[in-house]
Amino acid sequence: MTVALPRVVTPEEWASARESLLRKEKEHTRAGDRLAAERRRMPMVRFAKDYAFTTPDGRQSLLDLFEGRRQLLVYHFMLGPGNEAGCPGCSMLVDSMGHPAHLHARDATLKIVAPATAPEIERYWSRMGWTLPWASAHGTDFPADCGIDGGFGLSVFLRDGDDVYRTYFTDGRGGDQFVSTLRYLDVTPFGRQEAWEEEPHGTDAPSSWWRRHDEY
Repeated sequence: MTVALPRVVTPEEWASARESLLRKEKEHTRAGDRLAAERRRMPMVRFAKDYAFTTPDGRQSLLDLFEGRRQLLVYHFMLGPGNEAGCPGCSMLVDSMGHPAHLHARDATLKIVAPATAPEIERYWSRMGWTLPWASAHGTDFPADCGIDGGFGLSVFLRDGDDVYRTYFTDGRGGDQFVSTLRYLDVTPFGRQEAWEEEPHGTDAPSSWWRRHDEY
């Protein structure tokens, strides 16, 4: 694939262009801060059903998944019963997840929940070399109650005593923000090389190039 390279300019011209872009980036950051504040002001809905998840530590309720913390992030992972491998996009996102200690320091727990059985999740986690915490929602109404019908997404829950509430959910392109690979590519000259990008114009369909990390 032939891609037009950026213009070659003097150091002074580059510094001027960088300063102009920096102003726009700061505006974008402040707009993101305002959106995050609005997100935190979202109302919440109670989740009172007694779900029984299977985890490496045995059967657990939704309340148990918090591990005593007040906030819970659940990534709904696309690995269904009978599937030998998880979704490539979900797998890329999990590859991007950092050490959970940093979330724990802010009273938040992260769990990756899939509808597959526990042995199926264990086999895939072993293949991928992941140690991040997972839970099987197999046999529960949890995915359906979260509006996940074989898809993916991120749900956020808040615990008030023993009462659990859902405060946020995103899916689709909303998941991009959690994939550090995409964030890094977005600052490179060639970007993601997908057809929707304005500059330079890519050729690949969105996400068509994604692979599990042992399949490239």
